[in-house]
Amino acid sequence: MTPTAGQPDRDRPSAGREGGVLAVDPLLDDPRTRIVVCCGAGGVGKTTTAAAIGLRAAEQGRRVVVLTIDPARRLAQSMGIDALDNVPRRVKGVDEAAGGELHAMMLDMKRTFDEIVEAHADPERAAAILANPFYQSLSAGFAGTQEYMAMEKLGQLRARDEWDLIVVDTPPSRSALDFLDAPGRLGSFLDGKLIRVLMAPAKVGGRAGMKFLNVGMSMMTGALGKLLGGQLLRDVQTFVTAMDTMFGGFRTRADATYRLLQAPGTAFLVVAAPEQDALREAAYFVERLAADRMPLAGLVLNRVHGSEAAHLSAERALAAAETLSGAGDEARDEGQRAGEENLAGPGIVDQEGGKTGLRSDDAPEASPELPGSPSPRAARLQPPARPEPTGPHGSDRLAVGLLRLHAERMRLLAREQRTRDRFTALHPEVPVAEVAALPGDVHDLSGLRDIGARLAAAGAHDDGGGTTPAAGTQPARD
Repeated sequence: MTPTAGQPDRDRPSAGREGGVLAVDPLLDDPRTRIVVCCGAGGVGKTTTAAAIGLRAAEQGRRVVVLTIDPARRLAQSMGIDALDNVPRRVKGVDEAAGGELHAMMLDMKRTFDEIVEAHADPERAAAILANPFYQSLSAGFAGTQEYMAMEKLGQLRARDEWDLIVVDTPPSRSALDFLDAPGRLGSFLDGKLIRVLMAPAKVGGRAGMKFLNVGMSMMTGALGKLLGGQLLRDVQTFVTAMDTMFGGFRTRADATYRLLQAPGTAFLVVAAPEQDALREAAYFVERLAADRMPLAGLVLNRVHGSEAAHLSAERALAAAETLSGAGDEARDEGQRAGEENLAGPGIVDQEGGKTGLRSDDAPEASPELPGSPSPRAARLQPPARPEPTGPHGSDRLAVGLLRLHAERMRLLAREQRTRDRFTALHPEVPVAEVAALPGDVHDLSGLRDIGARLAAAGAHDDGGGTTPAAGTQPARD
């Protein structure tokens, strides 16, 4: 019996203790780990996690290839590669002192399909298939083709035995697990009535076969002709006839790859963020992997926020901010009253003689005004500046802003903790590695190394004492 997710197996790669904290380095260092599949919702750092894991394993001495099925270009950009294609490209700038290498590639669905046809059909039949209009449409974007081709490419990479670790970055959302269904969908398609009808002429042979099809199934083909068009139906028949000898090989290879994903050398990592929707998707992945008997290594929880002043609660921070804010208001009121008192003295408009009423007879004659300097009259008419709070008052305003910002951070931490607690309550058997939120995006090898180090540090902080996943990890704080 193949162990389900969370069940120990002495033949499986080491992925840390059941439940608790996910230890990433032991998983990557274990030579029995040959495939790591990263799956999760979109926008949770899944591609970054896959690239960081691949880089860390390579710099620890393993020959690694990272395969991305996600059509986004983030993986190539973070690894300093202009573009990725269906051929593994060696990544420059990797520390290869330990003897490891890092390669990266992106699945080209059509090219992979073409390679299968060229490898499993004679040249004449392969040329006929590749030129068939129905095949060209099927290989370029038919529903489910991408997932099946991902299974094929993974099987090809594993069979070549050129790399001792394959890291797979899957598409976002629940389609990330669609490739698990590819063998079943393919089998249903090949065993379906439509394919058997279309293959009937090839089974019977030549004109007799076409006569049999035209006479015995004229109603069905007539309906298909009206629905699909006569030319499209002929293209489909030609394609199915040419592919007849290859259908069994498709199913065999897909089933073999499916068994490979269930094998002890494979580890699935579910990637999420401490948000309600992302962890709901993560719970779905965990349950689906367990139902399909796929080996789950654990959960990587990205973008976890923290605080160096966690002892100061949001309530206390807000109370202190209100106290300081009240003291600052009193200081501003006092300054305003002082300014009003300065304006309360006699002015020109209060004197019967106007300007002369403010001037003494024996006052000395005013000195000549310098160019650019205000006149004495303008200086007397200018109201005194309102005193701005300085010194401790300005510091108070800064402290009030910081306290309110801290209160918002503590509320965010509380929400994230509640969300994590709900997940761990549902799946206490799943080990978790938490990675602290970064101030910016990761776009180069240095950033990927940082992520890998944070992943390793999350597992290194576990003392093996049976702590829960939520409480056992203390990631580096941003």
